Amino acid sequence: MTLTNRLKNVLDCLKAPSKAELKDALLRLDITLADLSNLPKPLEGKPYNRELLYKSEEVELLVMNWSQLECAPHDHGNSHGWIQVITGTSRNSVYEVKGNGLPAELFHEYYEEGKYFYAPKKAVHKMQASNHTSLVTLHLYSPPITRMIVYDLEKCAACIVSDDCGAWWPEEQYKKVKEIQLRMAADDQENNNL
Repeated sequence: MTLTNRLKNVLDCLKAPSKAELKDALLRLDITLADLSNLPKPLEGKPYNRELLYKSEEVELLVMNWSQLECAPHDHGNSHGWIQVITGTSRNSVYEVKGNGLPAELFHEYYEEGKYFYAPKKAVHKMQASNHTSLVTLHLYSPPITRMIVYDLEKCAACIVSDDCGAWWPEEQYKKVKEIQLRMAADDQENNNL
């Protein structure tokens, strides 16, 4: 059975899938690196290059081929989903955002080939290839991501990005749906005043 047929057989029937149903779908797809023969090469100067493998009104499945750059802290809009490490090791950093403040890193975890991790709605995280590995990941989200927020910690700003933008601060003006100035935490303001 071709990959396209497998995707349709497993993903066409999903309707507002739960966390468990999304993970089950990803497990049933059983996608390996061998299934991804036309994998996009990492983009120069960007954290990753991605290819949309499947999209319906309910879900989207993306494959990402990572460079050695980290993506920006970001959420997934009103979507939730699972990330599968196909090859390499991913460093996933999880952030906390309070009100209109700057995201603060809480912790980071490492996920090796064959591991899965969950991205809840409105959760903020960033990823990167770890230990100079060649990182390839699958991302299954429901509903398809729209109105993703990307954070620039140096600019103390956030940006709602267009649906075709990755998890980085967009260079093109048309990909900036809305820019938001954030409040710096009190500790950070004191350090800047020194």
